[in-house]
Amino acid sequence: MTLTQHSQKPCQDDLQNFGDKPEQVRDTDHYQQEYVEDFTDRWDRLIDWKARSEAEGDFYIRILREHGARSVLDVATGTGFHSVSLLKEGFDVISADGSPNMLARAFQNARDHGQLLRTAQADWRFLNRDIHGEFDAVICLGNSFTHLFREHDRRKALAEYYAVLKHNGILILDHRNYDRLLDQGVAIRSGKGNVYCGKDVNVSPEHVDEGLARFQYSFSDGSTYHLNMFPLRQSYVNRLMTEVGFQKITSFGDYLPGHQDPDFYVHVAEKEYKADLKQN
Repeated sequence: MTLTQHSQKPCQDDLQNFGDKPEQVRDTDHYQQEYVEDFTDRWDRLIDWKARSEAEGDFYIRILREHGARSVLDVATGTGFHSVSLLKEGFDVISADGSPNMLARAFQNARDHGQLLRTAQADWRFLNRDIHGEFDAVICLGNSFTHLFREHDRRKALAEYYAVLKHNGILILDHRNYDRLLDQGVAIRSGKGNVYCGKDVNVSPEHVDEGLARFQYSFSDGSTYHLNMFPLRQSYVNRLMTEVGFQKITSFGDYLPGHQDPDFYVHVAEKEYKADLKQN
């Protein structure tokens, strides 16, 4: 389906390079051309660090501490919000991202907050090639996993996360409620929710089908950008995690257990093997 679009100034597709048929761009590697410098410079206006911190509270800190995590690999660092937050709480953090523009912005943001990031540019499908060592936790937040368009890529990335975790480590992964978007279409609520909290940007779905969710990001200065993402259904993500080898998966909706029809889902997947664990 193609959804209603908002009238804005000419979009920045020439910078993001989607080509003449943007709805046909369904390539995992294309994210490099989507996170252009102009877009990443505006990304924090979409997040709004203060508002996001208030929305999350201590949710991730509490989960990590409940599982005894000390070392954390942030594989989707973006502009650094979670890496910086975890560093401030005393966690040992390695910050990785596939976009050099995002890493550059994250490094500067960390300095502005009195923190020093240890960064690495890494492709999730080859994570153990670029990142060495084992971690108590891997976090993949900000709806980032939806940049993987092929199932083989998704399975490979999850396997890489699994391999880099210690024997009792956890993976924390989030994504939009694409079930609602796919099933209700134009009935979807605001595209931001409690993850993207900025007030001077409008986020709206332009096109949705089972293989693509194309979002438009229209900023108050008239600039417009797009992201093409794969619409992950909640049950599908849980199944993939289980098939890769994670033993127990606990899902939250907008940071609450059992919350129905949230804006975002958060999955906590445990690696620790328990022989008597009942099937999920």
